[in-house]
Amino acid sequence: MDFAHNKKKEPNNGDWAIEARGLVKAFGSFRAVDGVDLNVRAGSIYGVLGPNGAGKTTTIRMLATLLRPDAGSARIFGHDVLKEAQIVRQLIGVTGQYASVDESLSATENLIIFSRLLGLGRAEARKKAGELLEEFGLTEAAKRPLKNFSGGMRRRLDLAASLIAQPPLLFLDEPTTGLDPRTRAQMWDTIRRLVKTGSTVLLTTQYLEEADQLADRIAVIDHGRVVAEGTSDELKASVGSSSLHLRLQNPQDIEAARKTVEQVLRIQANVLDEEGKLTAPIVNVDRVTDLLNALREAGIHLTEMSVQKPTLDEVFLNITGTGVKEDAILASDESNQKEVASV
Repeated sequence: MDFAHNKKKEPNNGDWAIEARGLVKAFGSFRAVDGVDLNVRAGSIYGVLGPNGAGKTTTIRMLATLLRPDAGSARIFGHDVLKEAQIVRQLIGVTGQYASVDESLSATENLIIFSRLLGLGRAEARKKAGELLEEFGLTEAAKRPLKNFSGGMRRRLDLAASLIAQPPLLFLDEPTTGLDPRTRAQMWDTIRRLVKTGSTVLLTTQYLEEADQLADRIAVIDHGRVVAEGTSDELKASVGSSSLHLRLQNPQDIEAARKTVEQVLRIQANVLDEEGKLTAPIVNVDRVTDLLNALREAGIHLTEMSVQKPTLDEVFLNITGTGVKEDAILASDESNQKEVASV
């Protein structure tokens, strides 16, 4: 879905594409967004990283004038999202988590219709459609009914439609969900090219690698709040200069191993999964020998051990913990789709 208008508006404040302060959105007694602050510099890719139901989509919908904030304020290129909503809609493009196209039409027909609605002439619309289909590797499927498209093809077409008007600011809400690794990499290249040609991108994602690869800065959102913000390197540094990785011979020893790690190293250890994997930030590598001795004395045997630089996975786990997919949170995300801003 794209709100860009035929009459182009130019950003007027240069430095900041997005300035948000204390954004709040509640659904009943549940606060989906609970005081979010964001500063997104023009010409950058800004990643909003968080688990399912953390408040990422609700935040985007408020910034895109689709939901009215209960509290707080936001400006897009200096324009207030409530008081100047019509101007804001001329400056943005929004791509949702699901393709917003008509299944009864072909890819070419969809893109031509979108182009015509945005004021392009017949010849220009057909040319634009062809260029976008080629850009997203959909030329061979251009005349195929959308009901025969795969999930990955739908995602690519949805992004192509949002780029027709070349908006200064593009909101990409989990744009590569369900894509295979090759198609995801192609989408990453396209997003990078968009920014090189002058666009600003706010990207929400659950893929840690995606945020690491693309984003100039990253905000980690959990339970409706920004719990960490910075460059990828800054976030990684927040969990220590090195991290310890252990794989246990017997997964049933996981809790005993976690307690041993915390007692010896005096830091918090994280269980990566139920298959006997642990990770923990480590400051003094020399203490690893003490830990190995303690594990041996406790009868806990390892199949693998390594000390390496921290990853975004560890940052995410360290900040958000586990078990965040609560039913109440997921249910609220569904209700988000039903409320439209009255601005």
